[in-house]
Amino acid sequence: MTVLTVNAGRPAPVSYTDSPGGLTGIDKHPVEGLIAVGDPGPEGEGGSGVAGDAVCDLRHHGGSHQAVYAFAREELDAWERELGRPLANGSFGENLTTSGVTVSGALIGERWRIGAELVLEVTSGRIPCRTFAGHLGQDRWVRRFTQAAAPGAYLRVITPGGIRGGDRVEIVHRPVHGVTVDLQFRAVTTQRELLPRLLAAGEALHPLALRKAREYVARQGADGERRSGRPEAHAGH
Repeated sequence: MTVLTVNAGRPAPVSYTDSPGGLTGIDKHPVEGLIAVGDPGPEGEGGSGVAGDAVCDLRHHGGSHQAVYAFAREELDAWERELGRPLANGSFGENLTTSGVTVSGALIGERWRIGAELVLEVTSGRIPCRTFAGHLGQDRWVRRFTQAAAPGAYLRVITPGGIRGGDRVEIVHRPVHGVTVDLQFRAVTTQRELLPRLLAAGEALHPLALRKAREYVARQGADGERRSGRPEAHAGH
């Protein structure tokens, strides 16, 4: 299991994004040498965890729980065949293009050691957006990517460190709950009935997904009480 390339993007003006200033860093390309990776800071404030990589829309991207985005070369190859066009490493805006790693099948909370020091933890799958669709120039891309349910993985930084293309990926912790990235992705997009299963992943899960799961369970519980005719519980009773 290896990182084929570490990819970074610079801010560029485009017509297909609604990010502030009309800029995006989604067009990522492999970078050479040892690249520092660290915690970028809270959502809404921090950008990418990869040094030299631009995140232009902090409303939806970047921050501690989306510090690094990984996508498997095997999945890029499958999309190449389906789309009938070449897709270079970094084409999906991923920071890490991997080989031999089951990225979308990784467990939430799974930890990867890459290089000598860096440890990353899987938090969620990537939700496709208008900028992603415009970058690829594919009709109905958001729908197609969502239906495939192989979104790649966002990771947070547990231990900062430097990495480079060719570094080995070692799984140093694998939870036992069974909540995979692709399951989490389907739960928050097309199969909301799966949301309760996400709770097993606990605090390792991206906070937004965890909140959605908790709200869904609370609503289901309240609906069940109303259907059964039992009064709902209130604070202080």
